[in-house]
Amino acid sequence: MTMTVTSPKGLALETPWRIPSWTVGYIRPVPATLEERFVAGDELALREAFDEYGPLIIGLCRRLVGRDAEDVAQQAFVAAWNGRSRFDTGKGSLKSWLAGIARFKSIDHLRAINRRPQSTGAEPQDLGEMQADASRVTDRMVLTEALARLSDERRVVVELAFYGDMTHSEISDKLSMPLGTVKSHVRRGLETLRAELEVSHEQSS
Repeated sequence: MTMTVTSPKGLALETPWRIPSWTVGYIRPVPATLEERFVAGDELALREAFDEYGPLIIGLCRRLVGRDAEDVAQQAFVAAWNGRSRFDTGKGSLKSWLAGIARFKSIDHLRAINRRPQSTGAEPQDLGEMQADASRVTDRMVLTEALARLSDERRVVVELAFYGDMTHSEISDKLSMPLGTVKSHVRRGLETLRAELEVSHEQSS
């Protein structure tokens, strides 16, 4: 069979060679997205993920564990890499998944500190309070990032509905947008936000 490729200008070209018949069925598409390459075990994808999300994950850990943030963030990336087969690219973003693992590792770190002898005489932190704080910080970060990825129109509608506390009808009037479109934006926006939160919680439950 003749192999057909696409040129940079979108023109179909035929190569002057033929693909051996025995290769048919063995050729697989190369994973294209960072998430797919990460799950496939591409070590370059791990480096790219750290370059892309490292500062954000370190910042999250810093809010949760303070000066040990970089160590905990590194543990989160190592755990994500070792457990990459559990990440479902269809459920949510790699960023949200990493945030969930970072929260899990941060809580683990705080638990370990709490088990140490209290040489200063300070009272150990309440574990439930630590977990609640970690959840609030992570959820806020995940929601902010997820909102930023919505289309401009959908993001405005979702923000007016939940931060502006406006009804669908009020949003429709304010934006001169059909009521059905407003409802669709709110529903689909919520689905996106819920999916991101579920992914980030998988490693923290």
